[in-house]
Amino acid sequence: MVPVDSQRLEVKSAEDVGMKPDTEHAEGALREFSTNETKRLLRKIDWALLPLLSLLYLLSFLDRANIGNARLAGLEEDLKMTGKWDYSVAVSVFFPFYIATEIPSNLAMKRFRPSIWIPSIMLAWGIVMTLMGIVKSYPGLLVSRMALGLAEGGLFPGVTFYITLWYKRHECGSRIAIFFSAATAAGAFGGLLARGIMEMAGVGGLNGWAWIFILEGIFTVLVALFAFRALHDYPDTAKFLTPDERQEVVRRLREDSSVLSNDLRTKFVKDALKDWKIWVQMLITIGIFLPVYSVSIFLPTIILGMGHTSERAQLMSVPPYVTACIATVVGGFAADRRRQRGVYVIFFSVVAIVGFVILITVENNSAKYFACFLVLSGIFAYVPQGTSWNGNNIGGSAKRGVGLAMQIGFGNLAGSIAGFIYRKEDAPNYRVGHGTLIATLCTSCGLAMFMTWYLRQENARRDRLYKAPSDYTLAEMEMESDKGDDATFFRYTI
Repeated sequence: MVPVDSQRLEVKSAEDVGMKPDTEHAEGALREFSTNETKRLLRKIDWALLPLLSLLYLLSFLDRANIGNARLAGLEEDLKMTGKWDYSVAVSVFFPFYIATEIPSNLAMKRFRPSIWIPSIMLAWGIVMTLMGIVKSYPGLLVSRMALGLAEGGLFPGVTFYITLWYKRHECGSRIAIFFSAATAAGAFGGLLARGIMEMAGVGGLNGWAWIFILEGIFTVLVALFAFRALHDYPDTAKFLTPDERQEVVRRLREDSSVLSNDLRTKFVKDALKDWKIWVQMLITIGIFLPVYSVSIFLPTIILGMGHTSERAQLMSVPPYVTACIATVVGGFAADRRRQRGVYVIFFSVVAIVGFVILITVENNSAKYFACFLVLSGIFAYVPQGTSWNGNNIGGSAKRGVGLAMQIGFGNLAGSIAGFIYRKEDAPNYRVGHGTLIATLCTSCGLAMFMTWYLRQENARRDRLYKAPSDYTLAEMEMESDKGDDATFFRYTI
C-alpha cells in the first residue's frame, strides 16, 4: 500500500530524470509565472494526472481485498477450505510476493517510461485476477494469490515516485492523499459491487465469488489498455502543457530540489540503510498497516458478527469507507497547508485507537458500527501522511527512493500477518484481534510522538549552529550536494 510529499524528485535538469530537454525555449530567459498562473498550472496537472492514477489504485486495492467479499459469497465452501487457517493463509500469501517487487519497481521507473511501466503492471494483475475466477481448488487459489502479489507490487511505489516528477515537496502530500483515497473508495465500491455480482450465482455454472473475480479482473484489463494511451510520461514531454508551462514545471522542481545529488550511487543506498530515522518510520508504518490490511479484509466479517446477514454486511461496509475517504483527503490538504506531518500521524492514530477501544469494550451493535467509522478514518488517513513525512525528511532522490521502498515494504509485511488477526473462534466480538491492533497502534503513536519531538530539536539545533537555508548561495549548497538530509541547509518536516 500504498504511495508523497514524500518522494519528491530532486531535479537538477530534465536529463536527470530521463526527460528530453525542451528546446523550443532554449534561448532567452524563462517567463515568470504569477501566483494565479501557477495555481492554474497545478490544477491543469491535477486534472490530467490524478483521476487516472486514482482509478488505477482503486482497482489495485479492490482486486487485492475482494477476497473478503468473495468469502461471503461462497468461496470457502466451493474450494473446500475447511482448515482452521485456510482463509488466513490465502490472504497472507499475497504479501511476500507483493513486497518482493517494490524496490525493483522503483529502480525500473528510472529506466522505463511511466506510460509503459505502470499500465504493464496493471495489465498483468488484471489477467491474474480474471483467471482467479476459474480456480477449482484451494491450491489453485493460493498460486493465483501469489501471482497477484507479484504483479501488483510495483504499482504503489511506482505511482508515488511518478507523482514526485511533477510536484514540489509540499504539494505532493495532498495529491498522494487524493490518490490513496481511492483505496477507501475501493472499500465502499467493492461492497456495493460485490452485493450486486453475488446475484449472478449460477450463471455459467459459476458461483457469485467467481464472478466477483472475473468481472473486476476484466475491468482492470480494459483500464490498463486505456492507460497505455492516456498516461503521460514527464512534464517536459507532456502534450497537454504549453512550452512555457513545461519549462515552468521543470524550473519549479529545480528550485525545490535544494541541489541535493540526484545520482543513483551505492553511497546513497547505504546512507538509507544506515539512517535510524527511516527504521523508526518503518516501525511506525507496520504498526498502522497491520490494522489497514486486517480491517480491509475482515470488515464485512466484523459487521456480520454484529448480527447482520451477508448481503446486509456487504452494504453496511460502504459508509465507513466513504467517511475514511473524506478524512484522508481533508487530512492531506490540511497537512500540506501547515507543512506538518507528525501531528497528523499522531491525531489519526488516536482516532483509530478510540474506535478499537469502543469495539472491544462496548456490547451495543450501533456503537460498534460507529466505531468502524473511527477505525477506518484513522488508519487510512495515516498512509499518505506517513509516507509523506518519511519522504520529506530524506534528502536526495536516490536515498529517498530506497528509504520509501524500505518503509512501504516493511509496512506491507503486515499483510502477511493480517490474515491471522481475526480468528473464527473469536467471533462475533473478536476481542483478541481488536486488542492486538490497539497495541500496534499505541506503539506507532508513541514512536510518532518521539519523532516529532526529535525533529523539532534537530531543526532548532541547526538553526542555532548554521545560517537560515534561504541565506545559502547556490555555490554553498552545491558543496554539500552529497550530504542529503545531513546538509547544513536542510530542515526536517515535523
